[in-house]
Amino acid sequence: MRRAVTISVLCAAVLALGACKDDEQAAKPIRTYVSMGDSFTSGAGLPQTTSPVCQRSRLAYPALVAKELGARLDDASCGGAATVNVAGPQVIGTETVPPQLDAVKPGTDLVTVGLGFNDQNWFAGFFSGCTALTASDPDGHPCQDLGEAGNADADVVSETIRKQVVDTLGLIRKKAPDARILLVGYPQLVPASGTCAALPLAKDDYPYVRSMMELLDDKLSDAADAADVTYVDVLGASEGHDICAGDEAWVNGATTVVGTAAGYHPFARGQRAVADLVLAALRD
Repeated sequence: MRRAVTISVLCAAVLALGACKDDEQAAKPIRTYVSMGDSFTSGAGLPQTTSPVCQRSRLAYPALVAKELGARLDDASCGGAATVNVAGPQVIGTETVPPQLDAVKPGTDLVTVGLGFNDQNWFAGFFSGCTALTASDPDGHPCQDLGEAGNADADVVSETIRKQVVDTLGLIRKKAPDARILLVGYPQLVPASGTCAALPLAKDDYPYVRSMMELLDDKLSDAADAADVTYVDVLGASEGHDICAGDEAWVNGATTVVGTAAGYHPFARGQRAVADLVLAALRD
């Protein structure tokens, strides 16, 4: 069950017994905030960049959340990051980015984590990989065919990602035992029906790729449960805001628009929406 935090008279009555640790934690002011994650967290392609190497932007949800909370932000998120980059460094060209866990201190009040897409090549495989197959059978489902014929079982791979995320959350909890930790999911990129030029999948691969996004979301939610942290459900909230949703889209299509968003990455309005979801989760 996902963590639900409420404050009640009963809770106050038994606080001395330690039964309301979660409620006490929720009431604690958030003064220090560490953001960990990949390019969906850092804000790849957005303007107001604070780190060209990691593609961090002031328009990404961590900066928006920190501003709303009045908290000091240490943004460790970095484009291309995977769970391995929590405890280990990330090499980008000639630059070496320190482990994201270095930003977490024993007294950190809040940590948000947006990782999993880059583990096991999940995101690249189902977008760059699948769209590369479109020309071979534009009206069919070549990516689904390849997936079913290959040796990599999606259930097995996604379960590996789940375990990696659980381990990651455990490392964070160990370093900051009193912090509120939120695992932030990913938005829905594929429409429930229809196709569009911005998402150049083969026609019948749309349902397959959408199902893979849902599978990963389920695994991330399970990881949050296993680690006893709050899960921020972005997938459900982004229904109707997929890549094909036009002016309502939270995520850009295949083509990078300089100063707006990288290909297949959130627009500023998508980042604002995620920030609102994080803030709502902190109020619960």
